[in-house]
Amino acid sequence: MATVETTAPGTPETEEQPQLAQTARVRPMKVDPDLEFIRALRRSGGESLKKCFQCGTCSASCPLSPDLHPFPRKEMAWALWGLKDQLMTDPDVWLCHHCNDCSTNCPRTGRPGDVLAAVREQSVQHYAFPRFLARWVTRPAFIPILLAIPAVLLGLAIRFRDGIGNALGFSPPAGEEIVYSFMPSLPHWLINCFFGFFGFLALVAAVIGIVRFSRGLRGSSVWGPDPQPVKGILSSLGSVVLKILVHDRFTQCETDHSRSISHFFVLFGFLSLALVTFWIITGPVNPLIGSDFIYPFSFWSPWKLLANVGGLAVLAGCLLMIWERLYFGHLAGTSSYFDWLLVWSIFLVVVTGFATEVLHYLRMVPHRQVIYFIHLVFVFSLLIYLPYSKLSHLLYRTTAMVMAERFGREAGEGAKP
Repeated sequence: MATVETTAPGTPETEEQPQLAQTARVRPMKVDPDLEFIRALRRSGGESLKKCFQCGTCSASCPLSPDLHPFPRKEMAWALWGLKDQLMTDPDVWLCHHCNDCSTNCPRTGRPGDVLAAVREQSVQHYAFPRFLARWVTRPAFIPILLAIPAVLLGLAIRFRDGIGNALGFSPPAGEEIVYSFMPSLPHWLINCFFGFFGFLALVAAVIGIVRFSRGLRGSSVWGPDPQPVKGILSSLGSVVLKILVHDRFTQCETDHSRSISHFFVLFGFLSLALVTFWIITGPVNPLIGSDFIYPFSFWSPWKLLANVGGLAVLAGCLLMIWERLYFGHLAGTSSYFDWLLVWSIFLVVVTGFATEVLHYLRMVPHRQVIYFIHLVFVFSLLIYLPYSKLSHLLYRTTAMVMAERFGREAGEGAKP
């Protein structure tokens, strides 16, 4: 345990020494290294951590780093010292988009971008509820259990389908038109109830994690001693959503600018699929549907066409991500198990979805039913484990960006000293 004081109090502020004047206001800090946290960072992709000698090149080369309390230099120092509490409450960890401008410019061949990615993985585990699920998602040994859970639950839903239907007041639809369902033992209403129930549980878990995260961010030192909001929450949220939709931050990256293309495909592909899913779920009660709701859709249905286009966009984005990671890893950054799990999960969801559709139109039984069951297992794993996987970046990064927008912490701005 040691006490560190960066500079003596009372250092005069001059035009030549703005940063020195800034650090003069920093109080002495007691350093109690969390060695297990350092080891966890290195296991998660931050192997180059000890190469950092605090030259500041990473912060200078980052187009997203604000002028005041810039990142990732301070994060590298905190990681070297094992200051877990500092990093867990640091919004800048999430303002980093892992474009690797810092890594390619490091004179010691360090990879600050990978270190911050490892910190984000640890942050998800730190705030997640329940935490044991976050640990399971980050360890390959638990893949059989994570896949067995949805498989068993779906099996139980099929086994007790009639009892559930009677209890909820559902009855088989009657009509003159013959509709070939994907899987007769898993009717539309049962799938909606199944994913609705477990989706609600996942939403509750996600909200608990984000509330914990938000409370932690409020105590961050980057806001300054007396932070005052410069924008309202709704206007900040609107600005952040717009930045996400246009990939405002990704397009500022130089080293791996092409990542914005793959993310564009995945983002808008998922938005298309989400719109179609919402239409399907609300179909029986949707006032915009003028006729009887019939699902599955026919091949030439506008909703089926939109779903197929969205699926192809997600598939193209996934293939680009895999290609970048395999052949341009020095630019895209080190891909940890945490990264690969999400990429392959999305890929398997899309591939099994298209396989289900093809086999459905070919009326191949029981092949289409088996593939459909597998598809639902992957969909369950992707959505229900969202609060614990890398897909949770949607929640954590958006929260950090909203707070940064609200307190004016953007590139070229920052908290007042």
